[in-house]
Amino acid sequence: MSDLETFRAETRAWLEANCPPEVRGPVRSEDEAIWGGRNATFATPAHKLWLERMGERGWTAPEWPKEYGGGGLSREEAKVLASELRRIQAQPALLSFGVWMLGPALLAFGTEEQKKRFLPEIVRGEIRWCQGYSEPGAGSDLAGLQTRAEDRGDHWIVNGQKIWTSYADKADWIFCLVRTDPEAPKHLGISFVLFDMETPGVTTRPITLISGKSPFCETFFDDVRVEKENLVGTLNRGWDVAKYLLAHERTMIGAMGEDLNARPLGQVAADSLGTDEAGRLDDPMLRARIAGMEIDAAAFRLALERVGDKHKAGKAHPAEASMLKYYGSELNKRRHELLMAAGGFDALEWEGERSREGSAARSWLRTKANSIEGGTSEIQLNIIAKHLLRLPGA
Repeated sequence: MSDLETFRAETRAWLEANCPPEVRGPVRSEDEAIWGGRNATFATPAHKLWLERMGERGWTAPEWPKEYGGGGLSREEAKVLASELRRIQAQPALLSFGVWMLGPALLAFGTEEQKKRFLPEIVRGEIRWCQGYSEPGAGSDLAGLQTRAEDRGDHWIVNGQKIWTSYADKADWIFCLVRTDPEAPKHLGISFVLFDMETPGVTTRPITLISGKSPFCETFFDDVRVEKENLVGTLNRGWDVAKYLLAHERTMIGAMGEDLNARPLGQVAADSLGTDEAGRLDDPMLRARIAGMEIDAAAFRLALERVGDKHKAGKAHPAEASMLKYYGSELNKRRHELLMAAGGFDALEWEGERSREGSAARSWLRTKANSIEGGTSEIQLNIIAKHLLRLPGA
């Protein structure tokens, strides 16, 4: 066998022996999602065991270097691992802004001490992160942020406010953009810093969305002490780190368009609306919409792989992350529109055990934020027009 075939066989055997039955199949509720952190909660002991086993192997961040706790896999090996996880319908061992966003930025801009301190904890799910970017007056114009950090010698004192900080009330640490030089042009006076959310002066307040849930928060900083050793990258050049991280965030949001762990749309619809004499979904119009969705999702999955390969080879265009973010957001919204149509009247249920507290309706409403978070769809289209298509006047 080739080396890759050997790796597949070994990976398949390990997963069969180590992936508990309880974590196979679609994630049925938010309670089953594994976010890790020092105050982590788990739906079952099996979910905790799954994180521990995958984290110990470094497979929560399979392509990160082994010296920082990662799996040290090649791009091709990581694809094999992903396909084997899909084969057994394994739930994600870890959902983590640390893996998706901060980790890549630390690998690119962090000091050796920062990498050794934070990356292994991220891989093992021992530290949960949130993102301190947007402010009430700095959303799409992110560089207009006003949260300030005053130099006090060996540390800064941070004051200001962030908004839309996802899961800030549950996070252990924050990666945060602060203004360290108020006299510099707005893109050049920003620094990228890290600090513990339990630091005195940090408070959070959840924001309730139209879905009735509160994944977002307002976050306030009142005389928060931040050590100089927690500066990532160069002082006043945090915009370089921010842009690099945004590309990973946008790819992450776009990847929601895959949603490989979901039940097939056709099966959801058939269970709810019934089948015809040939065993097909008894609604030809909805059947056609679902087929179109599945074709587009398959094409998008290949696009994700292609851009990932180009990124690994150092040949990806930075603006391709905007393309993935935009299309993945639209695809995810389409999927949940179809889930509502496929679920019939039952999908409108807002509360109750049968509907898992209105999971379908609340998730559908939550997707409306996909075209805002991580940079609005309008901003992404502007980036695509200017940097990829090079349209005149863009």
